[in-house]
Amino acid sequence: MTTAITANLRNDKAPSAPTSVSDGGIVRGAIVLTVVSLAGFGFLYSLAGVGIGQALFPDAANGSVIERDGKVIGSLLVAQPFVSDRYFQPRPSAAGYDTMALAGSNQARTNPDLRKRLEETRAAVARREGVDPSAVPGDLITQSGGGIDPHVSPQGAAVQIERVVRARGLDRDVVERLVADHTEGRQLGVFGQPRVNVLNLNLALDALEAPIGK
Repeated sequence: MTTAITANLRNDKAPSAPTSVSDGGIVRGAIVLTVVSLAGFGFLYSLAGVGIGQALFPDAANGSVIERDGKVIGSLLVAQPFVSDRYFQPRPSAAGYDTMALAGSNQARTNPDLRKRLEETRAAVARREGVDPSAVPGDLITQSGGGIDPHVSPQGAAVQIERVVRARGLDRDVVERLVADHTEGRQLGVFGQPRVNVLNLNLALDALEAPIGK
């Protein structure tokens, strides 16, 4: 009898063989999280951001593009070169004003190549504007971090006024007032520095429709 009872106890303690394998819902949870993350943050969030941008800031959301007669002539966010003396010039571009190659020069101030380029650019701007090299503002010889900054400083615009006046045959007071009207203040009155959007200013000049050679 004792032997039989002992055998029964041993059988009761012996683990039963598993009949199925369960991950406790870990795989299912991971799949659901992946789907929700992709749908929510990869699609719905982006779609909502685009919709809000188009509804509240349509111009900025579409690149602040300016069109004339159905033709895109530029963007207020992107600098572009102007070859005529009738126009204000933007600051130099390390990217050649190429929107697909945005970059600064990444050269240190102690780099001799940078110093040489700055001096050459300063001399070229001084000849173009008919001023002493010491009167050339730094932003007309240095390149912005993105390579296509659309703004110049008020000083950078002011040094170009005389050239534009001569080329367009305008009164200096008219051009000075135009520069002042297109000088933007600090953002929220605190951030950044006063600046002039070059494309905006040049479009305002064209809008004057002044005769050439007055």
